[in-house]
Amino acid sequence: MEGSSLRHGQPILVLLVILQFITYIALSSTDAPFHSQRNIEYIKSSCSSTTYPRLCYRSLSVYASKINTSPRLLAHTALNVTLKASKSTSRLMAKISRIHGLRPRVAAAMADCVEVIGDSVDELQQSIGELGHIRSSNFALTISDIQTWVSAALTDEDTCMDGFSGKSMNGYAKRMVRKRIIKIAHLTSNALALINNYASTQSTLP
Repeated sequence: MEGSSLRHGQPILVLLVILQFITYIALSSTDAPFHSQRNIEYIKSSCSSTTYPRLCYRSLSVYASKINTSPRLLAHTALNVTLKASKSTSRLMAKISRIHGLRPRVAAAMADCVEVIGDSVDELQQSIGELGHIRSSNFALTISDIQTWVSAALTDEDTCMDGFSGKSMNGYAKRMVRKRIIKIAHLTSNALALINNYASTQSTLP
């Protein structure tokens, strides 16, 4: 008799559990999209002030939940995305530079590119490290250093492209370098703009 009452009670218990689960899902689904959409809109709005807003949004929107609406995290993420692309480009150029049969001028330009993009990677890493430890007490000095390093990284990328100027440099190496360097230069430019935005938000605080 007692076992029979338990069996009859089981469907009710299961139903209560299902209703609680549905309620939880419903609450989560109404809350999460709101926050997610707010974060996405923040990134889109911030990217609109960069030189390459589409690239900015495309490269950063996937990190919306991590960035939230923090200008520091936005700038930090932009630097990390740029660093990852720069490292990938540096590895590719090192491989191309070892190809046999490159014309002397192309080989020299590739060697220069490998060196300056290596410098760019170092400068981006320094910037990321400093931004991760920035404090209100040393904000002005630290953000100035970060801006200087990221600007230097952008200059290094331009220097790499300058080495391939002229029709005599046309060919596979130039096409591959140009494609990659343009992308990381645009990412670097966007990161610098977001760093400048972050700096301006702090300078307006009392």
